[in-house]
Amino acid sequence: MRKPIRVLIAKPGLDGHDRGALIIAQALRDDGMEVIYTGIRQTPSQIVATAIQEDVDLIGLSCLSGAHNELFSEVVRLLNEQGAPDIPIFAGGVIPASDIPYLKKIGIKEVFPPGSTIKETIAFIRQMFSMEG
Repeated sequence: MRKPIRVLIAKPGLDGHDRGALIIAQALRDDGMEVIYTGIRQTPSQIVATAIQEDVDLIGLSCLSGAHNELFSEVVRLLNEQGAPDIPIFAGGVIPASDIPYLKKIGIKEVFPPGSTIKETIAFIRQMFSMEG
C-alpha cells in the first residue's frame, strides 16, 4: 500500500488571514493526504525547517498580503541552501496573473489564484505524484 502524500501548508509573512489555507488543509486531509499546518506568520526559514524535519513530499504556500514574490522566492532559496531543492512547492492566495510567470520561473510548480477550486488543487497534487484521485 502506498504511503499518503505528506503536505506542509504554510502562511509566510505577516498575513493573518488563514481561512483559505485551513480549507485547503482540510480538503487535502479529507482526500487522504497527511497535512501539517504551520499556522500564520511563519518565516521562510521556519517553513523550510519544518518541511525538512517533517520529511514532507510537498509544500503549499498561501499569501494574501502581496509579499508573495519575496516570501516564496526566499522559501525556494532556503530549500536549495538546505539541500532540499527536490521538495516541490505550490502556491495560492491573492496572486495577480502578472506575477505567476515569475513564480513559476523561480520554481513554484503551480499557482492557484482566486477562483481556483479545491478539486483543481487536489488533481494537481495527485497528478504530480502519479496517483489516481
